[in-house]
Amino acid sequence: MTEHTSDLLTLLASRGYIHQLTDAAALDALAAKQVVPGYIGFDPTAPSLHVGSLVQIMMLRRMQQTGHKPIVLMGGGTGKIGDPSFKDEARKLLTDEVIADNIASIKRVFERFLTFGDGPSDAIMVDNAEWLDKLEYIPFLREIGQHFSVNRMLSFDSVKLRLDREQSLSFLEFNYMILQGYDFLELSRRFDCRLQMGGSDQWGNIVNGIELTRRVAGESVFGLTTPLITTADGGKMGKTMSGAIWLNEDALPAYDYWQFWRNTDDRDVGRFLRLFTDLPLDEIARLEALEGAEINAAKVALANAATALCRGEDSARDAAETARKTFEEGAAGDALPTLAVTGSINILDALVGLGLVASKGEAKRLIKGGGARVGADKVSDEGLVITVGAEGVRIAAGKKHHGILVPESAGG
Repeated sequence: MTEHTSDLLTLLASRGYIHQLTDAAALDALAAKQVVPGYIGFDPTAPSLHVGSLVQIMMLRRMQQTGHKPIVLMGGGTGKIGDPSFKDEARKLLTDEVIADNIASIKRVFERFLTFGDGPSDAIMVDNAEWLDKLEYIPFLREIGQHFSVNRMLSFDSVKLRLDREQSLSFLEFNYMILQGYDFLELSRRFDCRLQMGGSDQWGNIVNGIELTRRVAGESVFGLTTPLITTADGGKMGKTMSGAIWLNEDALPAYDYWQFWRNTDDRDVGRFLRLFTDLPLDEIARLEALEGAEINAAKVALANAATALCRGEDSARDAAETARKTFEEGAAGDALPTLAVTGSINILDALVGLGLVASKGEAKRLIKGGGARVGADKVSDEGLVITVGAEGVRIAAGKKHHGILVPESAGG
């Protein structure tokens, strides 16, 4: 591993965040002598980010932990276009009102991971609509457009992918990389921002912003990307059979969030502990060295630490206790999802209503595959009607997802 002098790069390297880095020596020297403002952009395309964005959020947290200034850039302007990078088709265009609501919802999660304020290393959240919405087309083309080569833009993998597949790439989307490059220039002007970070798929966009800022403002700025975070079986981080693992509490219960981490593949535990928790490296080394059934202790430590960061200590404790009761004692923990029922309910409606499956079609497939249970009994009939008494009824979808049907008076 390369030796760094700054706390920032030392921490990022030791925990596995660095994939590509422009002029590492110069950034290291800068970070060793002054506060470095750095940003990552997030498009507000939904009311919540999901686990796929978590490594970027943790990067901003690492900046603050080492005395630097995190800038959370919300793409209120670019979100009206949508990043075409490695997408098969154009995103649905969102209204200004939806984008504003999404930004307000997303900010609640960032407040768990970062300290916002006016101090030198306090985080700030800014919206690129502040400057992008005010741009005049001809002046922008004259000042900024002249620095972008269409030949080079066409060579980027993110664009070539769509063109090679003969999938439409609108002129609106093609402008995205110019606007993202302009964001770096504008943040450099407004906040002396010196660093842009992002996933490995953003390398081309980040380099564009670095070159634009150098040419227009004469400023030396830097870029850093993280490795593509995949699971040991090659899957995409945060993509599960039951859907996206959302960060917001109102989009995914804390118990399900905790279970996602608890179900981590043995081979991923050490890496995920380094990336997604604040546990010390020596403790992580001890945990990832556990073998056999003992590795479960490391998975519980991961689930507890990751959930505490995102949802708070109380939610992590409640989820861990519910898991203990559910799997060790066979009892119903308080944090399991519940559905209030008057009298009786069809098994398909119960599975969907509890959020254990996304649709009745998925529920039917689950039953057909033998994965649904009522209490301890496997369900084979999709027409099954469940009567809910005072004690409630436990429903399971597979081994890891559980919910409780309760009588209306108990749930109301």
